[in-house]
Amino acid sequence: MNNNAELEQSDRGYPTGMVLWLLRAEALAVFAASTALFFFLGGEFWVFAVLFFAPDLSFVGYVVGKKAGAALYNAVHSYALPAVLAIAAVLTGLTILWHVALILVAHAAFDRSLGYGLKYAAGFRHTHLGPIGNLLRAADAFAQQGDV
Repeated sequence: MNNNAELEQSDRGYPTGMVLWLLRAEALAVFAASTALFFFLGGEFWVFAVLFFAPDLSFVGYVVGKKAGAALYNAVHSYALPAVLAIAAVLTGLTILWHVALILVAHAAFDRSLGYGLKYAAGFRHTHLGPIGNLLRAADAFAQQGDV
């Protein structure tokens, strides 16, 4: 299933080839499911629209430095915070907590489907999905796979 090019790149610390595309497709599915669940639970479109890009305000952490920026970005873009909000929603019965949790999940999944992963302290471009801006390189690696 793996060709030589993918095997040669497997030690880079981030996914390549078919694994990268699978992770991005998975994130797209999580985005679709969390968005659908938000509206199924009675969420309003305007709330979704207003809050969907709010997690990107975490970029302000990069004003302090790369390490602080990555920590703040990752805190808001991981699935841990929405999980805590979902638990709080179950315990309190507050639907708004479900809505916020689902918007955070949708946002993080949307970002990951576009290749914007969790950040390393080395800088904003360094993510767990690989360097940002290398979509064409990832497409070339996928196209070079002989037996998928």
